[in-house]
Amino acid sequence: MSKALVTGGAGFIGSNVVKLLVGEGFDVVVLDNLFSGYRKNLEPFPRVGLIEADVRDEREVARAAEGAEVVFHLAASVGNVRSIENPVDDSEVNVLGTIRVLEAARRAGVRKVVCSSSAAIFGELRRLPIDEEHPAEPDSPYGVSKLAAEKLCLAYSRLYDELEAVCLRYFNVYGVNQRYDAYGNVIPIFAHRMLRGEPLTVYGDGEQTRDFVNVKDVARANLLAARAQGVSGAFNVASGVSTTVNRLTGMLRAASGLDVEVVYAPPRKGEVRDSRADISAARAALGYEPTVGMDEGLAEYMDWAKTELA
Repeated sequence: MSKALVTGGAGFIGSNVVKLLVGEGFDVVVLDNLFSGYRKNLEPFPRVGLIEADVRDEREVARAAEGAEVVFHLAASVGNVRSIENPVDDSEVNVLGTIRVLEAARRAGVRKVVCSSSAAIFGELRRLPIDEEHPAEPDSPYGVSKLAAEKLCLAYSRLYDELEAVCLRYFNVYGVNQRYDAYGNVIPIFAHRMLRGEPLTVYGDGEQTRDFVNVKDVARANLLAARAQGVSGAFNVASGVSTTVNRLTGMLRAASGLDVEVVYAPPRKGEVRDSRADISAARAALGYEPTVGMDEGLAEYMDWAKTELA
């Protein structure tokens, strides 16, 4: 049985990765400081070990990496707005934390690091769909720190032949275990407000587009990246489909059976207008293929949210 370390494994995406790994027979250890993660997310997996520590803690990261074949690095400070308000903390967690993980992985003889990155590295888009060669000019500290984390991972894969690194650039991930966070993804924010009968605030005209991808597909991309022998590099992980925020509000109403008012506010700084990924590189190199459609994914999420967010 292969050992896998999942940093940030008690969080939204991390816990879904843990679930998949356990189902695939991995011996899983999670390192999480529980700042944005939840013990509850790991309760279904009693055999998963939890090390409650910060990813910047050199000693604890090294302890967690001992004996691991693969490290899934998901621990991060997430979000454009949060990073603008707390740029130092964002960089410390996302850059210094990644160095700690890479150093621990190198010293422990880890075969592969799968690092969670973000479409925020691209900044304002010049063309659609976005492929991996699109210029990376992030316009928030978060985008800068995630790009730096990517560069560090890929540099380590070139410096140390025995260590492979794959960076997965997530677009707008949603799904089960995604709790409300005022800084977070639009879907849990809207779900949280809908369940309270509060109006949905749309920034701008609502015709901005996002590429929403279900967390089950993201978890599968992590597993595929870990299993891809001889592969290092950065890959988009998305659905490849554009959805307007206005359409999203309608889909959430249908999925939830709830009807609430929609109000419009001025656009926010640091947010891109349109987003749609080209996922052909991940398809070719990793065998990645999204399988969960928005109707199915939103229905499952709203069923979960009615219990967890209400």
